[in-house]
Amino acid sequence: MTDCKPLTTTTAVTQAVSPSDQPYENPTQYRRLVRALQYLPITRPDLSYAVNHLCQFMHAPTTDHWGLLKRVLRYVKGTLDCGLRLSASASSAIHAFSDSDWAGCPMDRKSTSGYAVFLGSNLISWLSKKQRTVARSSTEAEYKALADISAEVTWIVSLLRELGLHSGILPPYVFHARTKHVEIDFHFVRDKVAAGDFIVNFVSTKDQLADIFTKPLPGPRFVALRDKLNVATHHPCA
Repeated sequence: MTDCKPLTTTTAVTQAVSPSDQPYENPTQYRRLVRALQYLPITRPDLSYAVNHLCQFMHAPTTDHWGLLKRVLRYVKGTLDCGLRLSASASSAIHAFSDSDWAGCPMDRKSTSGYAVFLGSNLISWLSKKQRTVARSSTEAEYKALADISAEVTWIVSLLRELGLHSGILPPYVFHARTKHVEIDFHFVRDKVAAGDFIVNFVSTKDQLADIFTKPLPGPRFVALRDKLNVATHHPCA
């Protein structure tokens, strides 16, 4: 793959109508490369969704999964100089974005959660992860993602308070769905809001930064969100 043609995105928006179930001939090679890729999202949030997706097929990769892996390598080839930019920020307020792709997995219909947490202008925590159980509605999927980010921000605020760095400003969350009904399992989020620990706001799809952690995106959209996550280089990534 040293001389491969670079790509501008990690995953394709369109999927094969009839995905192949033919086992990949060298599953050890697949697993070795995916394990190596797992280190990159530590400083490359733009790779989180793709790498998480590849990790789900470590037990029995197919030829299609090998093709997806090679696509990620082609993207990495074209963005070798990219990395997460951290800079001095005038604000120490925490704000976070949460999103989910309801029933996005065609095999088990589980949803994918994604979030991004900012301290001032700097991205400090992010996640792309398939939910453990099947959500019966988009509302349920959204609240599962919101519960994940609530737990993460609670921990971050606790850590900052111990360090004497917490500003005392309530962390605002933004998420994709206008939610009216809450399952009993997700009262954790409601209790946090009722206690004044969090402020939850709606954000449009256009401004949803966590979108990059939940689904494949077209090239322009992917690059725009990557830039907003502060993945940068001294010259254009693409």
